[in-house]
Amino acid sequence: MGSYVFELIEQEARRQENNIELIASENFVSAQVQRAIGCCLTNKYAEGYPTDRKTGKKGRYYGGCEIVDKLEQYCCDKWQEVFNTDYHVNVQPHSGSSANLAAYMSVLKPGDTILAMDLSNGGHLTHGSAVNFSGKLFRMTFYDVTPEGFIDYDDIERKAKTEKPQLILAGASAYSRIIDFERIAAIAKANGAYFMVDMAHIAGLIAAGEHPTPFGYADIITTTTHKTLRGPRGGLIFCKPELAKKIDGGVFPGTQGGPLEHAIAGKAVTAEEACEPAFREYCKQVRKNTKAMCDRFIENGFEIVTGGTDNHLFLVDLTRTHPNLSGKDVQDALDKEGITLNKNCVPGEKRSPAETSGVRIGCAAMTTRGWKEADAVACADRIAGIINRMTKA
Repeated sequence: MGSYVFELIEQEARRQENNIELIASENFVSAQVQRAIGCCLTNKYAEGYPTDRKTGKKGRYYGGCEIVDKLEQYCCDKWQEVFNTDYHVNVQPHSGSSANLAAYMSVLKPGDTILAMDLSNGGHLTHGSAVNFSGKLFRMTFYDVTPEGFIDYDDIERKAKTEKPQLILAGASAYSRIIDFERIAAIAKANGAYFMVDMAHIAGLIAAGEHPTPFGYADIITTTTHKTLRGPRGGLIFCKPELAKKIDGGVFPGTQGGPLEHAIAGKAVTAEEACEPAFREYCKQVRKNTKAMCDRFIENGFEIVTGGTDNHLFLVDLTRTHPNLSGKDVQDALDKEGITLNKNCVPGEKRSPAETSGVRIGCAAMTTRGWKEADAVACADRIAGIINRMTKA
């Protein structure tokens, strides 16, 4: 029997196969991850946590959880292996946003102060945007970036002293440079604040040793399992062992009900894949491709925020080179050419978030497809040509 739903799924499959996918927060999962996500575990309710291995205390509110207990504990163990850490891990968050909400509510009260990176400077919606729960529940204050777009660590230190935050947050959704977790951790400790890292975008690079790790410095670390980890859409929370009870309570019953055990199965397969040597080689190639593409844009006369990239993404700033074009103009034009990326605010943004003055480009997904540096350079030339023709039109 035919179904309109499956017709649409097939259309989307063809779109993904035929398009060049440059959205920095997207990737392609393996067939094994897809198989896990679509399995019978979606039928099982499992509120609570697996039986405690030390005490033997049962932690589920439903019966019939013997098998999902084993699965979820295995998933936790594998993620500790991925990041070579003894931090406690909670694999139940439904998304990165869910992970951040649970983390905040674990150690803060509504009205407490968080010091973070503003959305327009490269942060994330859940890092204090006024339209998000983070901006509604907490008193948000933001550290600045330099005129070139680099994190201003001196400003973090100043704001920590004057604003007296209960939590300092590091991490971004559109920042192309190495983040100095050690320095921010020292600032947080000196000011009696929790230090939290949202490593969603760079988690794969951290796991592969392609970016400095926040483990050992941060009190709490959140991440998604997609993006550079190449897993299903979902979240994880890591924390120092002494915060484990607070974090687990913040997830369930604090902000979620039953976990999605089929998603946890997908996360477990993702962790297995991230432990393979091939994953390290993949992450190295992501950085090579991104740098090659970024450098080519510079050669073609475009301005890049911070002047380059250290990770899987970079921002093209159209403000001076193409002042009559918005990020939305470029995004829409490239969509028609089978190239998918997203408009993005740039530091000092003058346009609205619906228009923006820049675009964000990432190479994680196309590296999964087998891209090498030459492919990235050729794509940069193609995009540059399209943008320049738009300017002349």
